[in-house]
Amino acid sequence: MFGTSSPARGDAQSDRLLEWIPRLRRYARALVANKDEADDLVQDTLERAWARLDMWDGVRDMRAWLFSVMHNLHIDAVRRKRIDTVDMDDETPEIPVAANQDGRRSLHDLEQALAKLPTDQREVLLLVGLEDMSYAEVAATLDIPIGTVMSRLSRGRERLRALMEGRREPPTRLRVV
Repeated sequence: MFGTSSPARGDAQSDRLLEWIPRLRRYARALVANKDEADDLVQDTLERAWARLDMWDGVRDMRAWLFSVMHNLHIDAVRRKRIDTVDMDDETPEIPVAANQDGRRSLHDLEQALAKLPTDQREVLLLVGLEDMSYAEVAATLDIPIGTVMSRLSRGRERLRALMEGRREPPTRLRVV
């Protein structure tokens, strides 16, 4: 699947990479919200991981390593797109939904709210909530301090809650020192 295999990269390493595909795909789809782009991101992640498998030290959790690879590829893609695109409208048009599709509507609303979050908050929310990573694993994956993970998670949850309730921005909390 990954091309020619050297003695250092046997079937065991291929199998270890392949077993992460469903989780990588789920995270990628949540990140980019486009199935084709998500599949491309997973493929690029696996190709990069396979090419640099010797960089994985075996001590670090493979999940964290693979998600770091995906994170870096995603950030690179976002930077490239930022150069190519101009955002014309922040509002997403409402799609008519039949009354019996409340569950799908709620999921659609959640997906739209997640898409409106800043990338750094969305990534932390998805890694903690969807991928069930610990704060330490998220910090290692994104190469940020644990305190930053905690603050992004808190802000992301509050902003997501505000968006789901129809508020534009979460209430500002001022702390008197």
